[in-house]
Amino acid sequence: MLLTITAIKLVTEIALLALVGRWLLGVLAGAKREGNFFYQTLGAMTRPFEKLTRWISPKQVLDRHIPLAAGVLLLSTWLISTLLKIQTCLQVGVELCR
Repeated sequence: MLLTITAIKLVTEIALLALVGRWLLGVLAGAKREGNFFYQTLGAMTRPFEKLTRWISPKQVLDRHIPLAAGVLLLSTWLISTLLKIQTCLQVGVELCR
């Protein structure tokens, strides 16, 4: 169980960092961001989470707000997985969690 929680937490952390990195690179690159190789790479990393967010969100949510909603969803997932990991570590003992 601990391995599953840790894996979910790790994937969530990577996706969150890619989303923040994509946003930051978009701010720095400006209008030419779509032609940037690294921006496209970070977009490929975050696209599955944005598609999932689009699928579960109501149609009233605008497409330009989907990355923000995906960030909120990922942040919520990270928080829940962190709390579950802490709870599991307290149950099995801290020594087994290292």
